Amino acid sequence: MQLIEAMGTLAMDKSLAQLQEILAQQQSLIVELRAENARLRAENARLRAENADLRELVAELQVRVAELEEKLGPPSGKTVPGFVRPNRQKAEKEGPRKKREQGFARRREEPTRRIVHAVEFCTGCGCKLLGGSVKHTRQVLHVPVVPAEVTEHVYLERECPQCGQANVAKVDLSGEVVGRSRVSAQTMAMIATMREVERLPIRTIQVHLATFHQFAVSMGEIVGILHLVRGKAKEMREGLIEQLRRSPVVHGDETSWREGGQNGYLWSFSSPTERYFEYRKSRSGEIVSELLGEDFEGTLVSDFYGGYNRMLGRHQRCWVHLLRDIHELKEKWPQDSDLDEWAKGVNELYHRARDWVPSHPQAREAQRIQAQRGFEEELMAKCRPYLGSKRHQRVLCERVERFLPELFVFVADPRVPSDNNAAERAIRPVVISRKISGGTRSPEGSQTKGSLATIFGTWTIRGLNPFASCLSLLTTP
Repeated sequence: MQLIEAMGTLAMDKSLAQLQEILAQQQSLIVELRAENARLRAENARLRAENADLRELVAELQVRVAELEEKLGPPSGKTVPGFVRPNRQKAEKEGPRKKREQGFARRREEPTRRIVHAVEFCTGCGCKLLGGSVKHTRQVLHVPVVPAEVTEHVYLERECPQCGQANVAKVDLSGEVVGRSRVSAQTMAMIATMREVERLPIRTIQVHLATFHQFAVSMGEIVGILHLVRGKAKEMREGLIEQLRRSPVVHGDETSWREGGQNGYLWSFSSPTERYFEYRKSRSGEIVSELLGEDFEGTLVSDFYGGYNRMLGRHQRCWVHLLRDIHELKEKWPQDSDLDEWAKGVNELYHRARDWVPSHPQAREAQRIQAQRGFEEELMAKCRPYLGSKRHQRVLCERVERFLPELFVFVADPRVPSDNNAAERAIRPVVISRKISGGTRSPEGSQTKGSLATIFGTWTIRGLNPFASCLSLLTTP
């Protein structure tokens, strides 16, 4: 009996130990679960914060997309870039077209040949017809396609029967050819005109001559002709830069140009009667001083590029560039009412200053300088509150403060324009030529390009026939 009781007690102790072990395991599991729960809570909090950040980012992107869609306009079949101008709306016709006081028709050319068409016999009775009056005329314009004319000059040697001296004719062909070239001066002028005015590639010029004139010429010979024209224009080119240095107003600008695949710049300086181009690998302001000279006494009109700051004389900065930057700033921040009001004030002030010049033709120099100072003070008053601020127009206001003495020079001197459009027009043909050809391949090619752009640009702005002027250049001793 005691044995049975002992065994029961032992079993109970063993069960109690097992229960205690199970309880310990359960408590350890609870601790682990609580730690896991705390970790999951922290992870959940982190994910909630990240989700909030992502929602905020999505909201900002949606606002940005809405702004871009508003700039692009309503969706259509084609996506139109923002820089493309919208189609101009056609004006509604108010009524029938007003009749002109006199009729206008295509101008008739002076005929070089006349062919008279007449019926010899009556179509009704067969009677022979004589005389007649002009019923109507019709002109046909025709450009004949003729092969190149090849003139062979044969020089005979004649021996004197008395003294035996050999005599060979000496013929002056300077009015027909340049040096000992086989190509006539007229053809050279035509090739140079096709290259610079028509902006045709060298290969296209070669094909044109072969197709329409059966004139076989290599690309190297065409390039040599262009170099020859550059050599003949050296004296004229030097004279043009001297005239620019004496000009009261000079417009300056530059555009990128590639030489042998390397980036460089084609500098342009122009006046109402001269245009000058020079290639340089650098965009340094030293080039401005080198070309115009340190003692340049005129007014230089340019944009706000820092390279033109090297000129210590009078300077007029381009208002079109400034107003364009203001307009782009307004497009970038259309909701900024303060920016819009500031931009309108600056624009209105500029137009008032520009209108002041023609409305005071008899104003004296002192009055003009006083008006210039007044406009400068008014412009600075509009920009001063934004200096050092965090407003969007701060950078442009700092630009105004820096270049303030160079913004209203056109008020003090009526000869000076308020913009640099003349330089933009002068450099546009060169930009188009760069897009067609991609640049030049050698330093000699860049020099030739600058020379041709100089002489042909000058002839064009002077209203001269570029082909006739080039022919005169080549045939003048």
